[in-house]
Amino acid sequence: MAEEQPLADPARVQAALARLVAEEPMFAVGEAEIRGVVYRVFKNAPPSLVGLFLFGLQYGEKDFLLYEDERVSHAELWRRACRLAHALRAELGVKQGDRVALAMRNYPEWCAAYMAVISLGAVVVPLNAWWKGDELRFGLEDSEAKIVIADDRRLDYIRPFKDELGLTLILARGGAEGADYEYEALLAASENTAPPQADIEPDDDFCIVYTSGSTGRAKGAILTHRGAISTLMSWALLAAAIKEARDGISPLGDNPGVLLGIPLFHVTGSHSIFMLSWLIGRRVAMMRKWDPKRAVELINEHQLTNFIGVPSQSYELVEAAGDTPMPSLVDIGSGGAKRPPEHVRLLKEKFPNANPSSGYGLTETNAAGCVISLDDYRKRPDSTGRPLPPLTDVKIMTEAGEAGTGETGEVWIRSAANFRGYLNLPEETERAITPDGWFRTGDLGRMDEEGFVYIVDRIKDLIIRGGENISCLEVEGRAYEHPDVAEAAVFSVPDETLGERVGLAVYPKNGRALDPAALRDFMAERLAGFKVPERIWLSPQPLPRLGTEKFDKRLVRAIALQHPPALKA
Repeated sequence: MAEEQPLADPARVQAALARLVAEEPMFAVGEAEIRGVVYRVFKNAPPSLVGLFLFGLQYGEKDFLLYEDERVSHAELWRRACRLAHALRAELGVKQGDRVALAMRNYPEWCAAYMAVISLGAVVVPLNAWWKGDELRFGLEDSEAKIVIADDRRLDYIRPFKDELGLTLILARGGAEGADYEYEALLAASENTAPPQADIEPDDDFCIVYTSGSTGRAKGAILTHRGAISTLMSWALLAAAIKEARDGISPLGDNPGVLLGIPLFHVTGSHSIFMLSWLIGRRVAMMRKWDPKRAVELINEHQLTNFIGVPSQSYELVEAAGDTPMPSLVDIGSGGAKRPPEHVRLLKEKFPNANPSSGYGLTETNAAGCVISLDDYRKRPDSTGRPLPPLTDVKIMTEAGEAGTGETGEVWIRSAANFRGYLNLPEETERAITPDGWFRTGDLGRMDEEGFVYIVDRIKDLIIRGGENISCLEVEGRAYEHPDVAEAAVFSVPDETLGERVGLAVYPKNGRALDPAALRDFMAERLAGFKVPERIWLSPQPLPRLGTEKFDKRLVRAIALQHPPALKA
């Protein structure tokens, strides 16, 4: 059973970071010009992700992927990746720079195919596994990927337009009809387990990830090898510094294991869980799809030490666990959205042996941004942390220039981890990336005197009620403090007089009756009058989500506005 994790003196962590950067060649920092802008970089980093893949081979035959009754070691996964890479080159003619799409749920085949495509110097396009026909068609047309490695469900969606788009389909798992190749047959066709020869440069593209599309059609963010390496090595450095500051106690546990309960097509899944785990020798227990009760079972079955998910998942984990302890957990991380402060307290109360942590990053930054954990997070549960050392810079910008301490503005991030641009969208790229290399996130935030960042809201998610700006996140945070609220989403309701009013959709905890008037009164105790929801909908089922497990606010709002609210103030 894990003992309660000791905290780390922030000054000791900073000292450890400085020592590691100064004394460990792997983490030495220099400068490089990237697309005309000079950035801080890890000067001894491998030129491509293949170098990090080879680094992970030190763990040999140790179990890496755990999926149902399957066990795949580091060495075996790399053997499969290399064999598939050689087959893709020999049988299908895949060459450097080609785009190859993945369209499947979380399976070991996804990981092997991802590594195989990257090792060829080709560009992997992980498509959203929640997409259906029209959406998958858009992604394939937009990315111009002609080879698709898919599971049976996705292959069925793609088959109707296969010939029209000139696609070659590889069936990775299941029994669908219409595939040109079987994944296992391609593996069998190649016995070559050596890395394929490819001359990959640090700033070559490796991946196109489509944003979740919660505010419109998805955009393809073009990520580079150096961008992903910058993030992965920064996380590894920070973990090493925390371990040193805690006298050898790792934040990952003695026998690290993490639950993969979010999709691999999202950077939290591919980067924070899959690739980071490969780099540090952490076992990954895979879930094909999220199921909180099964998550509790897997954590205890495999004695997992880490959990990473969007905030709603960590909350559902608490609910699903009930009285079942999960003593092996030492860290419960979140990303992809802001965790309500009330959840930080609940998590620590429920899992006293574990420490909640959080990260802030975006698809466009290879998930790099800010991090917070341990005592810092307990003291500041509404913060997303300080910029990820040693390469990431964050500032808050207003129309008048850089914001003062505590002033709200747009969050800008500058790092070698930043994306190259949006695929086929030069105007969007120009709006998003400044000439001196800052990425304009579209998030509103503020920074305190100690450099901690607080996300206020998405710029497009602000409600402007009679000239007053209202943060949806703030109102949601108050809703989550109510003991009967399981899920909450705040959105704007059109209004002829005020322009917009505050709408709230809530899903009650199982078996509990929720009185909308009492909920509104509860929220009014802590919120200014103009922020209190004036329209409340009670959802009979969990709120709809995107493939990333974040709430689909656009759909929540659309459904709500088609029905009368349970409360109209």
